[in-house]
Amino acid sequence: MFTGIIEAVGTIAAIEEQAGDMRLYVRTGQLDLADVKLGDSIATNGVCLTAVELPGDGFIADVSRETLAHTRFHTLAIGERVNLEKALMPTSRLGGHIVTGHVDGIGEIVSRSEDARSIRFSVKAPAAIQRYLAAKGSVTVDGISLTVNALDGDCFELNIVPHTAQETIMTEYVTGRQIHLEVDIIARYLERLIGHGQTTDNNEQSEQGLTMGTLIAHGFNR
Repeated sequence: MFTGIIEAVGTIAAIEEQAGDMRLYVRTGQLDLADVKLGDSIATNGVCLTAVELPGDGFIADVSRETLAHTRFHTLAIGERVNLEKALMPTSRLGGHIVTGHVDGIGEIVSRSEDARSIRFSVKAPAAIQRYLAAKGSVTVDGISLTVNALDGDCFELNIVPHTAQETIMTEYVTGRQIHLEVDIIARYLERLIGHGQTTDNNEQSEQGLTMGTLIAHGFNR
């Protein structure tokens, strides 16, 4: 688990194709690796990777075909900068929100504009995850915990303050860039609990969603 608060920006040092999947060597820059051991997780642009080697200046991780199919890692290039965060410890402050490191979809930067010292982005979200986004709710973008400012059709708006821009790779975002998106885990589980996509006796999917009946059944109306 992660918080979405980026600890350092690293660099892709090597990419090795291995029998259909990939091995990555990530130089971690200023990320403190003193407490990292083999098998630990490090979120890399929001993707949870397992450190299988620790060469001293970074970590090496295997990237499965499943991960390659659901992220933009197949487009990574040597020298590309990436956001890094070590796994959450029980004693850590939860400065962002609960992040799993499992990418839900690939978004696209639609527009970028300056707003005083902030940067505003409009991001197009895949249709499959749009229902999980809410104004003033949380979303993870390339591993960064951010607040959705507003919704506009299939897009959502972000306001990036100077500190976030300086400590992440977001200053590099331009129109057309693809980014990893992870929705709020609470929204996903809430949807499942209240019945959207619930299976019927015929093992078919019901699309009735939230109704007064489900609210009463779950104790929200007495």
